[in-house]
Amino acid sequence: MERKTQVHAELGKQEIVITREFDLPLKLLFKAYEEPGIVEQWMGTKVLKLENKKHGSFQFETTDPMGNKHPFSGTIHEFVPNKKITRTFEMENADFGAQLEFLEFEDLDRNTSKLTMHVIYRSVEIRDAILKLPFAQGINMAHNRLQEIVNKLK
Repeated sequence: MERKTQVHAELGKQEIVITREFDLPLKLLFKAYEEPGIVEQWMGTKVLKLENKKHGSFQFETTDPMGNKHPFSGTIHEFVPNKKITRTFEMENADFGAQLEFLEFEDLDRNTSKLTMHVIYRSVEIRDAILKLPFAQGINMAHNRLQEIVNKLK
């Protein structure tokens, strides 16, 4: 299966850049990050809180096949509809600490849009540890689900 979500990690840097073009109008792509019911579907997580505003916050919770709960949360620092979201992201009970994420949404044409995520980690070591996980495969699968679920809203 083709990996449409691209993950670029420059050697020795504590950041990654993730890009994906979607066959979705910009407003629908942004809606997938804005509406709790849609977020739950494509991320496969429970949305406990999602305050889409400057100084807002979010809390999500994923349950693994053994029934263990994995909460994660963050603060929304900037929220500009159909343009950008700047937020922190932290998985509780993980050694990685918080990361800073800059999400930019771009209109390519009336039926196609692009998401660029610039993610900054506290250290190169943390970033490299994340990349050793099936990170790229996981985000590609999530973006494939996003495309599939939001297609139904067209």
